[in-house]
Amino acid sequence: MDRIQDLSKFIKLTGERAKLDAKANGTYIVYKTGKGEIVKEHTNGEIEVIAKPGTSHE
Repeated sequence: MDRIQDLSKFIKLTGERAKLDAKANGTYIVYKTGKGEIVKEHTNGEIEVIAKPGTSHE
């Protein structure tokens, strides 16, 4: 496989694993969207945009 394809596969698998861990532990995952927004994705599917990243430690 091409290195880019390998890297893309690992990134996807890491995200999927993070979602599984969040569900098992009753937490959420945080990531940056394609639009550049930082969001929290809860296990119930709710997505919360973080208005000012780095200003609040919940």
